[in-house]
Amino acid sequence: MTSEDSAVARPFRLIGRSTLGALAEIGRLTTFSGNVLGACVTPTIYVSEVLRQCVRIGFYSLPVVGLTAVFIGAALALNIYTGGSRFNAEQFVPNIVVLGITRELGPVLAGLMLAGRVSAGIAAEIGAMRVTEQIDALLTLSARPKRYLYAPRVIAATVTLPALVLVADIIGVMGGYLVAVGSLDFNWAAYLTNTWRFVTTGDIVSGLIKAAVFGAIIALMGCYQGDRSKGGAGGVGRAATLAVVGAAVLILASNYVLTSIFVRVGL
Repeated sequence: MTSEDSAVARPFRLIGRSTLGALAEIGRLTTFSGNVLGACVTPTIYVSEVLRQCVRIGFYSLPVVGLTAVFIGAALALNIYTGGSRFNAEQFVPNIVVLGITRELGPVLAGLMLAGRVSAGIAAEIGAMRVTEQIDALLTLSARPKRYLYAPRVIAATVTLPALVLVADIIGVMGGYLVAVGSLDFNWAAYLTNTWRFVTTGDIVSGLIKAAVFGAIIALMGCYQGDRSKGGAGGVGRAATLAVVGAAVLILASNYVLTSIFVRVGL
């Protein structure tokens, strides 16, 4: 092969290697996720560990989710009022605020906030155990890490994120309410009445289903990247970074897929 042929073929080889590497990574992640999800629904489940992770993942995340929701609700109300005033449609502020928060902003923003807090924490914790050979020690004691370490975290995140999103929905709507009544001169009774009449069970349920999927993604990415970490402290840091980035991308991608499904089925 001449040097000219080699120069022409080099980009194609690079593309091929990148494609094969991406497919191999997808395969490893899919296999890992399937094994962990299987451990989540088959005996033995460590209930005490699940409860402990529920406190760490859910309860300790309440402040950051609550603060995010109240400011998003307030900003959403202001922006909708500004846009609606151009078409004399200011009265639709409560309707759009509750719809946007329950169906999209509540689950997505709560998922992204937990991706930064929880997924990185799980990856760092499990990564530290991996590089210090604690996970290998569990294997020598016939303890299965996927069942004892990973499954409780996935179960806890899947259960607690919908609860957090429900709280975020309420706080976000109230944030919009406070701005609308306090700054935009809305009547408080009319605002609450319009909100209550417009929101449907499907709006709330669709957001909670998304939250459960996002919770599983967050925990799985943290466990996967932590399990694959190597190279000491630097490897643990890289695992935490990759967990956050991977969880955020998968949350946004799965949000589109789930929204498309809900639109098709009329939910």
